[in-house]
Amino acid sequence: MKKMDALTPIGLIVGLVMLVFGIITNGGISGFFSFIDPASMLIVLGGVIAGLLVSFPPKDMKHVFTVIKQGFSQNEQNLDQLIKTLVTLSERARREGLLSLEVEIEEVEDPFIRKGILLAVDGIEPDMINDIMNAEITAMEERHRKGRSILEKAGEYAPSWGMIGTLIGLVLMLRNLNDPSSLGPNMAIALLTTLYGTLLANLVFLPIASKLALKTEKEVFLKQIIIEGVLGVQAGQNPKLLEEKLSAFLSTEERKAAASLMYSGEDLKNEA
Repeated sequence: MKKMDALTPIGLIVGLVMLVFGIITNGGISGFFSFIDPASMLIVLGGVIAGLLVSFPPKDMKHVFTVIKQGFSQNEQNLDQLIKTLVTLSERARREGLLSLEVEIEEVEDPFIRKGILLAVDGIEPDMINDIMNAEITAMEERHRKGRSILEKAGEYAPSWGMIGTLIGLVLMLRNLNDPSSLGPNMAIALLTTLYGTLLANLVFLPIASKLALKTEKEVFLKQIIIEGVLGVQAGQNPKLLEEKLSAFLSTEERKAAASLMYSGEDLKNEA
């Protein structure tokens, strides 16, 4: 299940607030409005969109908003809960055999776990299960890389188009050298495109791309744990040993939290 990743919008808002605060502190409200120039915005945004349309095929571009949306969501999957699910499946398989998991697996939400267990139930060799599931991970990484590359390219193009806009403004400014009073305002407007391009690259495109890269790494990590768990279930590994093996992937804090939950659960059973 996915939920809103609050840190992404908070980061964007904090960046914009600090920028606006810095401008207003030194230039007042009127100074803030002098930083708004529709023509400069159009040059940067239009140039970035044009560059992306040239760089990527239509089938990739139509998913760009879905890719951006992923930067504002996070997977609620808990590593400790994932291990418990795999251990529970292992216990059921040890008691009643692998075929009994066909019913148990219907209650598992993670499709990657379901796929692995179904392969095990079908009697597929462990090496083949490992190859099939790792192939799916590789395909997922490639899909994520393609989506992320659009934002990375946008982060490259935005400052460049900002500079192009600045050069256009400078050319127009130099054509009016006979009016010295217009040089300062025209120079300020010319520089705004560089500001817009740099701001979009370093506050929006590249940070979101970086977050998506981290999300992919975490998802690959979780899927590798699932593969280990599925192979352990298929091999009929002792549930306690499987739990110890998978717990090696937990951080020290997560192990302590898991242990405290386990002990509290045992205390409740004893009281009952």
